[in-house]
Amino acid sequence: MLKKNIAKGLLVLVTSALLFTACDDFLSETPDNRATVNTKEKIAELLVSAYPEGNYIPFCEAMSDNVEDNFGGTQDVTNADPYFWRDGAATWQDSPENYWNACYAAIAAANHALKAIRESNDSLNYNAQKGEALIARAYSHFMLVSLFAKMYNPQTADIDPGIPYVTDLETVSLKTYERKTVQYVYDMIEKDLIVGLPLINDQSYGEQSNNASNIAKFHFTKAAAHAFASRYYLYKKQYDKVVEHADRVLMGSSDVISSLRPWTTIYRTYTTNELSIAYTRSTEKANLLLCETQSDWGRTFNKMRYSTGAGRMNEMIFQFNPAADMYAYSYFYTQTGINFIHKFREHFVRIGTNATTGYIYTILPLFTTEEVLLNRAEAYAMQSEFRKALDEMNRFISVRVLNYDPERHNVTYNRLYNLYKETDNKKAIVRGILELRRIEFLHEGLRWFDILRHQIPVFHTTIEGQTLELKPSDPRRILQIPAEAISVGGLEPNPRH
Repeated sequence: MLKKNIAKGLLVLVTSALLFTACDDFLSETPDNRATVNTKEKIAELLVSAYPEGNYIPFCEAMSDNVEDNFGGTQDVTNADPYFWRDGAATWQDSPENYWNACYAAIAAANHALKAIRESNDSLNYNAQKGEALIARAYSHFMLVSLFAKMYNPQTADIDPGIPYVTDLETVSLKTYERKTVQYVYDMIEKDLIVGLPLINDQSYGEQSNNASNIAKFHFTKAAAHAFASRYYLYKKQYDKVVEHADRVLMGSSDVISSLRPWTTIYRTYTTNELSIAYTRSTEKANLLLCETQSDWGRTFNKMRYSTGAGRMNEMIFQFNPAADMYAYSYFYTQTGINFIHKFREHFVRIGTNATTGYIYTILPLFTTEEVLLNRAEAYAMQSEFRKALDEMNRFISVRVLNYDPERHNVTYNRLYNLYKETDNKKAIVRGILELRRIEFLHEGLRWFDILRHQIPVFHTTIEGQTLELKPSDPRRILQIPAEAISVGGLEPNPRH
């Protein structure tokens, strides 16, 4: 079922009026005049809206070192502002403010589901729905704190301003919130994870549709929830827990390769259209959680001016490639010099049978087995289990390099030293893992979070010859709190000096 447009949020964090349509109709009512949500079916329907309908990828990619100035590309403020690390004025789809709104709208839906469960006569009968609501709520808050606050640092998290962690329902039209700290937000996320994860029941999604396996990929299954936990603990630097949760997804090491995307075999044979269909389909084993977003990304990821060009692609596939040979990814390029891997396609929904206008949707892979494997590899490296980290890298490379030969392609200490001019084992291996992540998740936004986590400087150039640097200490690495949340909600803005 396609989610219709979520215009704005009931929360004053979003705006003063949230209008939901379709399965979200009850949320468009005033707090004391909503339809009763009192069955599993209604709660399950509501939880469809507990996932952000906004898209973080466009601005995360544009801020990162994956992109450059391709002068012939399409000009758009939602692409230009993040490229120059400006606090953007755009509020529409694919902007930071739109994503903020979408996350708090999803949180509101999760909280309404939790309220309905608490008020039911048999709350234990709703354990699976409660688990999903808690994990979904944690995920949206996690994405917000990762973008609109400082990246978690155990030395400063208890004083760094966070984002509002919302667990209450709105019973008044206007309500103010406080940011508290990054530590508080992380503690609340972990609390929801710990309580919610054991309650997740994959079989519950079979109650919603005869096509249960396809439906489940758009919800937090056990595997998707553990994948989220592996990312959360990686960002929190609790590496033993990264391994613990990654193991639950990958089920040891015996059959990991079969759960990764088949780039060296099947994917290589696809046309661009076939690849864009395969990459985000629910039957792809690598996809653990998919999300349908109202976004132009399926139309614009390979058209925008500030996008991946030949220079950046050369860095990824030749200059910093730890496998030291050709990847199996299918690369394409446009006449304007934009280089891309055709991962996405748009889904256009007309507003009426004979209408020529409508909404554009793009399906995103929020969690994949590839990310989980590389999370585990990084966790091993950070724990100084270097042999295990190299084994994970080589397992990954074996299904990413053309004509794989372990004698030629397997990563060694010497190769990493020579490639990155880094003599510290840990730093060299982590750099190699980050480079594998960079090309694997191209156009998916995850590189920006790696830049934040590892304090990587970013350089952007312009066609006029300017070189701009975003240093690790630059306050613009933290997105600005939306203007309305500052002016109406009373939230403190992020500093800019």
